[in-house]
Amino acid sequence: MLKDCDWSIDRDYKTSSENEPLQFYLDGLANSNEFNLLLGYFSSSAINLLSVGFATFISKGGKMKMVINHLLSSKDKEAIEKANEELINKVFDLTDVVSLGRVLDEYDTHFFECLAYLIAEKRIEIKVIKPKNGKGIAHYKSGVFSDGQDSVGYKASCNFTLYGLSENLEELEAFLSWENGRSNKLIKKQLKLIDDYFTEKDEDVDYIPINEIEVVLKDRFGKKDINELLVQEEQLLKKKMSLISNPKLKKTIAKLFNDIEAIRRTPRFPYSDGPREYQVNAYNSWVTNNYKGMFAMATGTGKTITSLNCLLNEYHKTKIYRAIITVPTTALVEQWKKECTKFNLKNIITVSSKENWDKNLAFFNTASKLIDTSYIVIVTYASLPKPKFQSYFTQLPKDTILIADETHNLGSQGLLRLLPNIHLEKRIGLSATPNRKFDEEGNQAIQEFFNDEPPYIVSYSMEEALKIGWLCKYTYQPHIVKLTEQEMERYKELSLQLLRMGLFDKDTGTFRSTPEIEKKLLERKRIIHKAANKLEAFRGILRTEFDKRKNLKYTLIYVPEGIESNYNETDFSVETDDENRLINEYTKAVSYTDDSVMVKQFTANSTNREEILKDFEEGKIHVLTSMKCLDEGVDVPRSELAIFCASTGNPRQFIQRRGRVLRLHKDKIHAVIHDLVVVPEVGLKENTYEMERGLVRKELERVVDFANLAMNKTDTYGIFKNILDYYNLNLNDL
Repeated sequence: MLKDCDWSIDRDYKTSSENEPLQFYLDGLANSNEFNLLLGYFSSSAINLLSVGFATFISKGGKMKMVINHLLSSKDKEAIEKANEELINKVFDLTDVVSLGRVLDEYDTHFFECLAYLIAEKRIEIKVIKPKNGKGIAHYKSGVFSDGQDSVGYKASCNFTLYGLSENLEELEAFLSWENGRSNKLIKKQLKLIDDYFTEKDEDVDYIPINEIEVVLKDRFGKKDINELLVQEEQLLKKKMSLISNPKLKKTIAKLFNDIEAIRRTPRFPYSDGPREYQVNAYNSWVTNNYKGMFAMATGTGKTITSLNCLLNEYHKTKIYRAIITVPTTALVEQWKKECTKFNLKNIITVSSKENWDKNLAFFNTASKLIDTSYIVIVTYASLPKPKFQSYFTQLPKDTILIADETHNLGSQGLLRLLPNIHLEKRIGLSATPNRKFDEEGNQAIQEFFNDEPPYIVSYSMEEALKIGWLCKYTYQPHIVKLTEQEMERYKELSLQLLRMGLFDKDTGTFRSTPEIEKKLLERKRIIHKAANKLEAFRGILRTEFDKRKNLKYTLIYVPEGIESNYNETDFSVETDDENRLINEYTKAVSYTDDSVMVKQFTANSTNREEILKDFEEGKIHVLTSMKCLDEGVDVPRSELAIFCASTGNPRQFIQRRGRVLRLHKDKIHAVIHDLVVVPEVGLKENTYEMERGLVRKELERVVDFANLAMNKTDTYGIFKNILDYYNLNLNDL
């Protein structure tokens, strides 16, 4: 705050004295959130000279208003024009004092891009004036710093330029609002004058449009003052190096750098507007539930940020953070690492089959017993139960927070046995689809472990997310696909074999589970998954969409697959030879649509996944074909067209996939989802009719789920009328 600064005792600042004008500006910038200036000459070299102060000021939300005359350097005019013409492509994180300080410290292209961005974002507002008689220039040299409570005004002999602040013999007088009536009157007068200029109430000046600003040229303006605006980079560098000779300035600059270093090390919420209300409520509910609970939140509603905000709140209490984050895939290990970095969390150890992690974890594990040590461990579900990892895991302090991403994976047989022995007392489970279908044992164990049950302490459905606007709206277009004669014959044969086993329950529409039953069901499911006619239907969709859009940019393709992923067995799903054949077929079909279409496979074998996703985001790759690698957690917000060729009856899988496509992106208005639905034609008189009716019902559950939330809900139902009538099904009952 401004009152806490060590202002010059006599309120005077003079060049080459203990209290330089630079000292005044650095103290003012570092301790205020508003800076109003009445200037004659302005040069961005002053911002560069005061870079450490300006970085601190801007990162804390500081805003600046300047009234300047109509003479500028060519670089400064270009930056202002660029900002006003909205030609800013580069985005700067104005809350990141470290990177901002780095940019403002260099007087290069990035510096002027940043200056243009600050102007475009209205963090620096500029009003250009000129005396009405057409002679002379505006030549004010005063301003006011404010922190919301107190103000410090000043009048000076120096311009806001490199030479004015550091080179010429200049002086400055400060006025502190809390000291006397005269200071307050001067400050109020300055602020009113600036306000009158910005609202164009003052009739003694002309208000100059940006394009009429005159660029300073040495041979045209022969004045000494003009040289102040024509600064070379080496001059700035030399001057900044010489600052350290002044003991008081040196101390101030060192303090600012120490403050920045502290900010750099301190965990913080990554966005300047802070957590949303539901994220604050999620933390409070978790604490109330004895630091346990499930966050059942639809894909795209910010599960990751909500859980890390809980960790951040706990850090604020103790100044230590300790967490272990469990994830299903190695792709998610990297994604979580990035999210943790956004929160400024350090000491992140990643554990998977791909890396040597034990030395780092051993160090922090030992250190945490001796000193207050913070760390984050991100581990795949495949590595979690392994003896090597467990030998370290069991020694983690019990106040370490467990964040289990895609929590439903904990219910698998390989991980279920671990739950009773996990000693960590603070637990958060994250999943868009917490319920494990047909697995009451797994569901019960997860609910007991997290001390939570439906509707859960935090719950946001996809329907709520769409209404609130956290996900983008979509249209849904299902396509009925029939089996070939050969596929239908094999399908019927398997159905009869299943029926003869006598383990089908007509009331529930399910089989009693045995190894033989599971084998037959899996083989029959694969016929549906890999139905040959899907490929032709797929080609038709591609052609229709290409003709409509004239391209296939931002398209995701979920290719037919063989079996579902099992993340507690391996860190990532490896495609079989048959699956590789299928993904190759579908990828070729995309490339044959048009020579202009760029398509790439996104699979377990892709070694450069980050680069592939970046190229997809930038439109260099138009289409991604995948099987399971885009199921859980991977961010592809730019996707706006999806074609589901895999016939999955697993709600978790199709909900996750839909969520990938519905994530928000600034350039996306709405999404389109095509879905290939395979329906076998079984005669009414055949013995397997009731059994097939159960399978069709299950397949249509996905259709109803997709259609109910789509913008074109009613259109969808007409497509299935004949099938519904044939199998005596009612969509409202599904």
